[in-house]
Amino acid sequence: MLVNQEINRDITAKNWIKRSFYATAILFNVCLIAQVLTVGIAYFSDPAWWKIHVWLVRGYSGVSLILLVGSLSVPFSNLIRSLSASLPVLLGLQFCSIHLKTPLHLEVLHPLIGFTLFYVSSSLVHRVSREVFSKPE
Repeated sequence: MLVNQEINRDITAKNWIKRSFYATAILFNVCLIAQVLTVGIAYFSDPAWWKIHVWLVRGYSGVSLILLVGSLSVPFSNLIRSLSASLPVLLGLQFCSIHLKTPLHLEVLHPLIGFTLFYVSSSLVHRVSREVFSKPE
């Protein structure tokens, strides 16, 4: 009886952590949507929004590291771990593509990396939801 209670507590704790991870992945994804919206407003309507675009990424980029650590500390699938690991890498490439000035004009990759980042983040949310809310067999 005591062993069953311990197992149930362990399962409940892991579910709580996985659901928190899921909520964090959604938050990161929403921040990326805000990034796309603010850059669109800055480009097409009001350049003052550019500062918001820049401050947003500075504010939420650390969440990618939280997701990476979370994916490694909870028993998630390798796909979820890979998607989580690619978020800080893609954010690093984003920073490099916009700040490094080279004759190759790598800044043109910035929007492409951004869309890849959004795709990976959305895939992470989808995969985590399937893993967290799947029915036990």
